[in-house]
Amino acid sequence: MQEQATRAPTVTATPSSSAHEAKPHNNKLGAGLALATLGAIAFSGKAIIVKLAYRHGVDAVTLIMLRMLFALPLFALMAWWAGRGKPPLTRRDWLGVLGLGFSGYYLASFLDFAGLAYVTASLERLILYLNPTLVLIASWVIYKRRITRKQLLGMAISYAGVLLVFGHELALGSGGAEAWGTLLVFLSAVSYAMYLVYSGEFVQRLGSMRLVGLATSVACILCILQFALLRPLGSAFDVAPQVIWLSVLNATLCTALPVLAVMMAIERVGAAMAAQTGMVGPMSTILMGVVILGEPFTIWIAAGTLLVIAGIFVFTRSAR
Repeated sequence: MQEQATRAPTVTATPSSSAHEAKPHNNKLGAGLALATLGAIAFSGKAIIVKLAYRHGVDAVTLIMLRMLFALPLFALMAWWAGRGKPPLTRRDWLGVLGLGFSGYYLASFLDFAGLAYVTASLERLILYLNPTLVLIASWVIYKRRITRKQLLGMAISYAGVLLVFGHELALGSGGAEAWGTLLVFLSAVSYAMYLVYSGEFVQRLGSMRLVGLATSVACILCILQFALLRPLGSAFDVAPQVIWLSVLNATLCTALPVLAVMMAIERVGAAMAAQTGMVGPMSTILMGVVILGEPFTIWIAAGTLLVIAGIFVFTRSAR
């Protein structure tokens, strides 16, 4: 596909026609990069909103239920829209959607929300940014796929950056709480990596938007059921009004919007370039954490962030 896109045409074009052809391509590239950047920043805002909501005394079970409750209509609409005119799902398709919804969106989201109660938004985003390396490790364990030396180097650099920021937080905090929160967020990244490893077949069968809509709808229902089992139903909205509005913002601006933005970006510039643009995510999280949450920004956080971003850059370049 790339070779076809870059190969020169055999007909001779006039300067005016060449400029006319280049303009739509440049517009498409610019729109794709803008959408990818918007998606990365919007995704990063999720951690900021969660940290703000925790200041009002809400727990993780209630907070994620509210987020998913408001997001459910949006994802159900997405699944319906993407499934128009398509054949109905088979029993195998439904089992796959249930499994992927549990791993990729319910479990990963709950562990992430729980971990954010103990660690800063900056550390959370850096841990989640390790996701490509976890996908490779899972593929190596499950499918015996080879890991190159450059990929190992990129992984080593990235994990060194996370350990640097983690060590800094341990020094500033009590130790046990930070370690527990880091473990929860890391397990969240592992759960989402397993979703990515097993979702390839179903993306081909159902399409990315239909799969995401269905899987996230499953996750929304699971989060609501979890609340019904663990908390009194009458306490669903017995929270501060700020928590409700923050949950609505989380469901729309930081959940549904970035999913659509990244999908549209991939259609225009491809997955590789969209992933590279996603590097603005950790930087935007740190900036919002400092400005909105008042989190500290030190030389250790800056160094760790640069290591993580540099490591993932080396890793993704070698993978391509």
